[in-house]
Amino acid sequence: MKDTPVHPRRRTPRAPLVTAVLAALGLAAASLGSGSAAAAPAPEPAPAVTLWAPASLTVTAYDKHAFTDLGLKLIAGDAPLELWSTRPAYDQLIHTVRRGPSGDVALPDGAMKDFNSIRRFVTLTITPANGDPARSVTRKACLNGWSERVRPDAPPRSPYPRGCWYNPYSLGSVQGIQAGWAAPFLQQERPLKLAPGSYTVTATINPAYAAPLGLTGDAATRTIALTVENGDAPSVGRRVSPTARPAAHRPSGVTGGQQAGPTPDLRALPAWGIQMARNGNYLNFSATVWNGGDSPLVVDGFRREGEDLMDAYQYFFDADGNQTGYQQVGQMHWDPRPTHQHWHFEDFARYVLLRADHTEAVRSRKEAFCLANTDAVDQTVPGASWNPENTDLSTACGDLGSLSIREVLASGWGDTYGQFRAGQSFDLKGLPNGTYYVTVIANPDDRLVESDTTNNTSFREVVIGGRPGARTVTVPPVGLVVEPTYGDGPPVD
Repeated sequence: MKDTPVHPRRRTPRAPLVTAVLAALGLAAASLGSGSAAAAPAPEPAPAVTLWAPASLTVTAYDKHAFTDLGLKLIAGDAPLELWSTRPAYDQLIHTVRRGPSGDVALPDGAMKDFNSIRRFVTLTITPANGDPARSVTRKACLNGWSERVRPDAPPRSPYPRGCWYNPYSLGSVQGIQAGWAAPFLQQERPLKLAPGSYTVTATINPAYAAPLGLTGDAATRTIALTVENGDAPSVGRRVSPTARPAAHRPSGVTGGQQAGPTPDLRALPAWGIQMARNGNYLNFSATVWNGGDSPLVVDGFRREGEDLMDAYQYFFDADGNQTGYQQVGQMHWDPRPTHQHWHFEDFARYVLLRADHTEAVRSRKEAFCLANTDAVDQTVPGASWNPENTDLSTACGDLGSLSIREVLASGWGDTYGQFRAGQSFDLKGLPNGTYYVTVIANPDDRLVESDTTNNTSFREVVIGGRPGARTVTVPPVGLVVEPTYGDGPPVD
């Protein structure tokens, strides 16, 4: 959500996918027979994927709740383990395939209800050493956990996303583990309920997923000797990403030209998280504008001497990331309000509540934004950045002393403003009950250069009822999308 980072945040631009064939894991061994050396057998081919677990593990439980991934990891063999998930339309299921050298292998229908995780990926059978009955829990998985190189001949970098990002209206995602790398997959937002003591934990990958991943028989199961100790309540820290740097010098004119090449394409997702404010007079919502083009949207601001105002310039780049030009596209201003306190770019988006006949009923007072990559909307579009840099406002929006800033919306990523933002909601005072449309408009004044302006507007139907001071809202669903209650994460598997 906007201004308060609630997702893991942005890092570095996507690197090219490494597909080089790597050395086999095993070494051929000479065997001796009848006093002479026999010919060395051919090395066994490396497994496509290996399930790894520690033989034993000690974790800490807080009030009988242990937040742990149990040390479980998947290790990719001679080729990356790569899953691509797409949703052609909101009334269709998400389709997931494993991409490999021999072609695509489909995962079962319904493997992903949203782009946050693979459903029912692993079953944990937990057996207490004290003789109490065993119990089983099934958990979802994300293959984009923190990864590590586990073979010296493996590629030096992994291009895959760090984390499984969530927006209810996302359209595509990529999960991957680089060849010769390992990554945890068990998500930790739901703790295991474990009292202090000793346990045997057997982890088994769902057979419906084990086969497409190349895990057969015992290779899909691992056993861990688990010790649970009692501990104090944990503390949570916050890591801040490095700040993206603006251009080194202020442009000398309003434009530096633009060559033909990659271009951003701003699009609006349906408004979501819609509900009435507590006072019963304001309609709250969340809105996401995303970039479906093959180039990032890059806007640099340069401060005017002695003013809390910056001139904003959009920059253009070729396919290799080299700057090809720029154009002045508006202004940035300092917003001192408590829920902001950063630099806003004006004219990025507009929110309007339309009547049933699509005439304007109310316009949101929010018309200025700080761009940040808060939501991965479609990591499968051409040119998508799998690991962008600025994923929260601490990396993109500057402070009162800033002389210049850079705001970026990477290809495949969206910028979400939550409904708690000051001035965003619609005031319903004086409006009659009936059908309306929450309308999100990207690039409303056509100041930004983009490849297509026909997809800039989204409409979300709402039905307003009740009485003044106690208004109600009914929101028809969009296709098969299941939205969380505002403030929650993705739906629990």
